[in-house]
Amino acid sequence: MVREVSPAEVAEMRASGPVQLIDVREDSEVAICRIEGAVHLPLSKVVPGDDLTLDPGQKTICYCHHGIRSMYLAQYLKQIGFENVFNMTGGINAWALEVDPLMQRY
Repeated sequence: MVREVSPAEVAEMRASGPVQLIDVREDSEVAICRIEGAVHLPLSKVVPGDDLTLDPGQKTICYCHHGIRSMYLAQYLKQIGFENVFNMTGGINAWALEVDPLMQRY
């Protein structure tokens, strides 16, 4: 089971140490807004068995627009051996509302 974390919790995690922040949105969405330092890995391009070039030992947080698509990647990462995986509740939309009110929303 993947634990869900709020945008505020994600901000705290990032402030307290290294995390892999994975943005699963499409290119057109990332062009509108993004969280600095996030790895862009569109869910539509993830193929089971491919090398994702992610560190399975590092704390990994997935996000999308509202938190639905990112849950799919988070669950997949758990299945392939990632132990410390989280899904950001509400996605980047909630991030803009709770953490970065200057971020453009769509």
